[in-house]
Amino acid sequence: MRTAVRAARVLAGIALGVPAAVAQLLFLLVAGPLLGVPRARRGVLAVAVRLTGTEVRRLGLLGGVEVAGSAEGRPGGYDGRRALRYLALRWPVGVLGALVLTLLVAGVAVTARLAWSWGRGEPFDGMLPSGFLVAYGLAAGVVLLFLEVTGLIGLAALERRLARSALGPSPTERLERRIAELAETRSGIVAAVDQERRRIERDLHDGVQQRLVALAMLIGRARRGRSPEILEELLRQAHQEAQEALGDLREVAWRVYPAGLDSLGLREALATVAERAGVPVTVRYGLTGRLPGPVETAAYFVVCEAVTNAAKHAAAGSVTVEVVREGAAVVVRTRDDGRGGADPAGGGLSGLARRVAALDGRFEVASPPGGPTVVTAELPCG
Repeated sequence: MRTAVRAARVLAGIALGVPAAVAQLLFLLVAGPLLGVPRARRGVLAVAVRLTGTEVRRLGLLGGVEVAGSAEGRPGGYDGRRALRYLALRWPVGVLGALVLTLLVAGVAVTARLAWSWGRGEPFDGMLPSGFLVAYGLAAGVVLLFLEVTGLIGLAALERRLARSALGPSPTERLERRIAELAETRSGIVAAVDQERRRIERDLHDGVQQRLVALAMLIGRARRGRSPEILEELLRQAHQEAQEALGDLREVAWRVYPAGLDSLGLREALATVAERAGVPVTVRYGLTGRLPGPVETAAYFVVCEAVTNAAKHAAAGSVTVEVVREGAAVVVRTRDDGRGGADPAGGGLSGLARRVAALDGRFEVASPPGGPTVVTAELPCG
């Protein structure tokens, strides 16, 4: 289904490029003489930028392309001269696209006519089509269709490459962007670590510490007790508090970092999360072999936080966890049937976003009111 949708988008993008090429050629023919007029030059360059902006949006149907960073008054950051240069290079590609589409339409029409004539027993171009002729036509049609599809794929790649070369950021701008991204993710990780430290401190203070205080008080009362019955009851309560304190401590330690993640791997760690969750969790694990440690850790915490939110805040009845590989990335996707309305800027989800960004990944939360909530993390994995 995704392949069909992608193919339709590419075909639509190339088809829209044909009238765009005609408009660009007409614009260049008019703009050529006007560039020599100082008063008209600024207007010509402004129109070139607008036409190029339309082209950049069309290229989104072909997979998109990275252009130069934003600048004052320019939608893509490229100036009028770069836009004009791109339009001059791009219109012949649009003419090539028109030829490819014309051949595709003509081939489909001829094949349809041949099949129609053969099915009804009518002549085709003055001759009655035989089974051999139909088979030959179908074989030739399959070969031509393959060549057409290859041509469309190559044309889409040529469109993106041309735009990247003419409008893309310079090496210096790429380096500046990368430095800015690294500085942002570094500060985000520092904030995430500080937030996690505060959460651990709060869990220890509100949980384990309170139980240890209660345990100390029970032991103190037992030391002062005189009646054997009272002493036995106090020791029983103290033993129960000690067991619950150990359980709370193990819970805090598990949330800090699960020991089984290193020894057993991500699959078993997620199975443990599903067992400990307060709602039914289905894990669909589509990977083979181990992942790099940082990727496994990030994937684990994404699932753990999403499942916890679904159980505590979304009133979900079930959660589905999917871990698959798509290209060079591992995609972790959790979906619950709760009431939705999750805030991506909340403490837990924002911390996950910073953790994923530190690995050059992408994090997305879709949670409309009424649900469902879908949390997706794409983690690069070589």
